[in-house]
Amino acid sequence: LQKGASSGRSDDTKSLKGVVLDWIGPLDPPLARNVKQSRGFHHDRTGFLLCPPELDWSDSDIRKQLRNKELTISGSHWPIFVYKNETYDPEAPWKGLFRNELLVKGFKHIFTSPSSVDDEPKATRSGNARIHGMTQISPAALAYTFTQVRFALSSAGVFSRTDAETDSETFYTSVLELLEDPEEQDEVRPLILWWNQ
Repeated sequence: LQKGASSGRSDDTKSLKGVVLDWIGPLDPPLARNVKQSRGFHHDRTGFLLCPPELDWSDSDIRKQLRNKELTISGSHWPIFVYKNETYDPEAPWKGLFRNELLVKGFKHIFTSPSSVDDEPKATRSGNARIHGMTQISPAALAYTFTQVRFALSSAGVFSRTDAETDSETFYTSVLELLEDPEEQDEVRPLILWWNQ
């Protein structure tokens, strides 16, 4: 069972690596689809998307510190791309949270079919959601998607839950814990409804 789950995660990781660049482009300078070392904080676009809102990506000192790893970002500091239109409101932290188009494209790519991202009716096989009898979006599926998209934007070459650079396990867990928190359900319920439309 673990081997099958690991294989599925590896397939998702590999397939997102190239297409995520199409979704965030045009890129200047362009990024290679199969090589990730120039992504993450090394590139202006992926760096901006990965930068937490509490840091000012437009500040050259912040960019330099992130690129030189003088400043590290833990998985509990969510990137700006998890907010709709990459806009964070500190007075209303739920506003636009987990409603970014990049996340929607990542979810469709993984769970319905890669062609569904562009609403193209040319899928030749059932998507993962149908194969696994998924009729509603779960918090775990969302946390998984967000973690995969975050990894695709990063410069890390190998997905590892314990990787200190991406801190994927902490990121996944922090998203899932928020979505499953009983005290947050007044915000989570409309979010899940939005995702299920």
